[in-house]
Amino acid sequence: MSEQLERVGSFRFYLDGDRWEWSDAVARMHGYEPGEIVPTTALVLEHKHPDDRDGAAKLMRRVLQDGEPFSSRHRIIDTAGKVHYVVGVGQRITADGCVVGMSGFYIDVTDSIRSDVDRTITEDVAAFIESRTVIEQAKGALMVIYGISADRAFDVLTWKSQQFNVKLRVVAEELVAALPTALDIPFDVRGAFDHILLTSGT
Repeated sequence: MSEQLERVGSFRFYLDGDRWEWSDAVARMHGYEPGEIVPTTALVLEHKHPDDRDGAAKLMRRVLQDGEPFSSRHRIIDTAGKVHYVVGVGQRITADGCVVGMSGFYIDVTDSIRSDVDRTITEDVAAFIESRTVIEQAKGALMVIYGISADRAFDVLTWKSQQFNVKLRVVAEELVAALPTALDIPFDVRGAFDHILLTSGT
């Protein structure tokens, strides 16, 4: 279980004071031991792969300005120089109607990279959910939408179960029940699913 949770970790960013909070897993993805460093935006961007850094900075600004949930695939370079391929999912945090930051999670997909997963998303999800258990259905949706392996998809479900103290099957049932809502927005299935994944179970 601990190995699974190390592949998925959460983060929070607060505009006030440029403050970041990393879970232990996210700290280790960047090459730090938990509590070893206080992350800042400059540090976060410094660890992005040079080819991905500008895109990551623009995405952060867009989330804080427009408020849409996001998901992205990019690379992190840890303190030892190792490249981690990650999927990031997040949304902005508001208080009293004002944007105060953003929160979300990373999935380390270094050992299960896939490409071209955006093609025919609706058809692929439909194929995955036929004749499978609810947990397999949820895993299938995560695999297709975020381009991750079955193991990483299960890690995400397990992480969410642990984070919100909700049974794994309940997490899967909520995601599967909400899936038709995402499929009703064919031009932004991933964005709709980002919102479902971030808000279900809370």
